[in-house]
Amino acid sequence: MAQINKIAVLTSGGDAPGMNAALRAVVRKAISEELKVYGVLRGYEGLIKGDFIPMNSKSVGNIIQLGGTILKTARSERFRTAEGRKEAYENLKNHDIDALVVIGGDGTFTGARIFIEEYNFPIVGIPGTIDNDLFGTDMTIGFDTALNTVVEAVDKIRDTAASHERIFFIEVMGRDAGFIALRSGIATGAEAVLVPEVATDLEALHKQLTQYMAKKKTSSIIIVAEGDDAGGAFEIKEAMAKFGGEFDMKVTVLGHIQRGGSPTAYDRYLASRLGIASIDALLDDQRSVMIGMINREIVHVPFNKTIKHHKTIDQTMLDVVDVLNS
Repeated sequence: MAQINKIAVLTSGGDAPGMNAALRAVVRKAISEELKVYGVLRGYEGLIKGDFIPMNSKSVGNIIQLGGTILKTARSERFRTAEGRKEAYENLKNHDIDALVVIGGDGTFTGARIFIEEYNFPIVGIPGTIDNDLFGTDMTIGFDTALNTVVEAVDKIRDTAASHERIFFIEVMGRDAGFIALRSGIATGAEAVLVPEVATDLEALHKQLTQYMAKKKTSSIIIVAEGDDAGGAFEIKEAMAKFGGEFDMKVTVLGHIQRGGSPTAYDRYLASRLGIASIDALLDDQRSVMIGMINREIVHVPFNKTIKHHKTIDQTMLDVVDVLNS
């Protein structure tokens, strides 16, 4: 077992509420174990450029409630190349870094796994993504906050929809996964939820909306994940118009408001536990693993499993949407 005296930590990929809480936990746990800590600015790009900053307990003071990431984040095309990863490794060695903690999603862990294979460098990952699409953990950091942001927005839109007797197609994030759409759809009483995992039957959706009108429903909310196979919210609205019918339809794309904002209590709790567990894992000579939580217990999931296996939605929950609107 190699001695670990100094670690680095970075945030990578899309920002997620709770990343700062995870960073805080990593830094303070490391300090409690008498380790020196460096933060890396702008993710893997910062590794290549050598943007390292020493961190202490004060560096992460008063950040647990902040969204985004104080270390910044950026996608790095250069880290996809062998030359870029070599520069990153040399910078780690020049700073006498013994191990690395990465906070991010699938792309972050893919880069980490390749780096480990090339340089046998200890890396542990913390799942930070609003999409909740990583295999091996019940929840990812940021998902709960994003979900609550969507619910709050949809509740407000519902007021307008009911006042004007309109149908609103609300597009939420979810290019490859429908977790935000499905959970928020159930929580807001949406009349329909469209997700990438299930093919959308546009004709059936139009028939459903026609039936709602016949029942004189005062409003209808359709939650559309941006990666739905039939298109985004604007495309779905246009398709409904082509089928005909006297529908008063509007579209709202929630966009990047889903990424921002102060993390919920649960995201702060989850991030804190996973951050502490990441240092415990490194000191236990773990490497190439994601720290997750299943049934409230900390688990170590190999990067190759996290990357290889796709987390699937519970499609029976789509039946819940239908039952609640019958």
